[in-house]
Amino acid sequence: MLILLIVYSIALVAVGAWIGRSVRKSEDFFVGGRSLGAGALFATFLAANIGAASTVNATGLAYHHGLAAWWWNGAAGLGTLVLAFVVGPRIWALATARGYLTVGDFLDDHFGRHVRLLATAIIWLGSLSIFAAQIIGAAAVLVVAGGVSYTTGAFVSVGVMTAYFAFGGLLSSAWVNRVQLIVILAGFTVAVVFALGRAGGIGVVGEAVPGTTFFTGTTGLASTAGWPLLFLLVPNFFLSPGLIQRAYAARSVSELRTGIGWCGVALLVFAFAPVALGMSARALLPDLAGEPLQMILPTLLAEAVPTMVGALALAAVFSAEISSADAVLYMLSTSGARDIYRGVIKPDATDAELLRAARITAVLGGIGGFVLVFYYESIYAALGAFYSVVGVTLLAPVLGGLFLPRGGRTAALASIVVGIIALYGSPPLLPAGTWVTSSVLCLTASVATYLAVAVIRPGTQSPTSPSA
Repeated sequence: MLILLIVYSIALVAVGAWIGRSVRKSEDFFVGGRSLGAGALFATFLAANIGAASTVNATGLAYHHGLAAWWWNGAAGLGTLVLAFVVGPRIWALATARGYLTVGDFLDDHFGRHVRLLATAIIWLGSLSIFAAQIIGAAAVLVVAGGVSYTTGAFVSVGVMTAYFAFGGLLSSAWVNRVQLIVILAGFTVAVVFALGRAGGIGVVGEAVPGTTFFTGTTGLASTAGWPLLFLLVPNFFLSPGLIQRAYAARSVSELRTGIGWCGVALLVFAFAPVALGMSARALLPDLAGEPLQMILPTLLAEAVPTMVGALALAAVFSAEISSADAVLYMLSTSGARDIYRGVIKPDATDAELLRAARITAVLGGIGGFVLVFYYESIYAALGAFYSVVGVTLLAPVLGGLFLPRGGRTAALASIVVGIIALYGSPPLLPAGTWVTSSVLCLTASVATYLAVAVIRPGTQSPTSPSA
């Protein structure tokens, strides 16, 4: 299995390097020359959204919480539909007309440089967390498949993730993601069929995790599974800079709606795959209850299905982590180069210098993510840190900029500051066993602050702000 993964990894890097030969301008690296059709958008969005969270983590959650784990990917699908039909078309029109390359460009245009820099700094730090989550998931695959050490698995994973993306940015990712998506969908389809068969069928698997429902997990409404995940996850799939900037790359608004919309539908369907695998693992390998979440799926594929099926499925899991990782590197490199390097360090940087900065920042992001792997104990911890920070930082400014721009810089800054305070100050105050989580509280506080400032002290709408 390890040899298969090594050959596959080399092939991905080779494809990325080949495509990267044609990348000569920052626009190609940042937004793929704004040339992606519906098919390419579907592939790159779905590959980006099926990662450590939606495979390894969701399977581990299903092992413990049963059907309630569907909401992890289901919420992602719902958020993607919001991006396809509400946020995406509007922000794409602005990006195309005004030449946005990053979400920071949008924030600067509507709220000024200070909001751009504050949001960029917070998102950049938060993005390292989700990048670490992808490394953790990929390393777990290599540990199980090849018996390598966790450190070696993490080092190899981050090397592959960083190499092919740094060559060509979004353009390389869009092509590599097509290969990855074929492997992901084929591997998970075969794995689900064989795992369910080995476990005794849907009827047996459906009873593997007693005391749970589709809406709530074993620990009730405040669990890590169930419908409360809507508050943590939905905003991130229409606010994440890596996804919004992918939307910038659409050739037209109709292709944006088609490609991203079908991705949302696909995620709603795919959500059942890790649930089936996790519940099958519970039936077949009940002794894994004490293992970390990230080890359940790789162990199932290595021990409970035929060798060739397990090899294909492990390659699919590895592909999933790699494809999501390039989406995170995309956030790190583009915001680092455009918003920090050109925005602060060297405003007069040439296009060639900006492109070089993006590649260097991608490498630095890879190093930072590798370091954080040894800080986070699990994928869920790393993901939770990222999703909470992105939601509270961008929900009010992005939606406010698109639909209520009169709040101005004061409202945007206040919403970010209040949201961050609520995020890190609220957990000790929250009642146990309810749907009210820190995500709910901080998002509510952030949006309420923006609305209050917009009503009480409306800012001056800039001449470049979109009309209502």
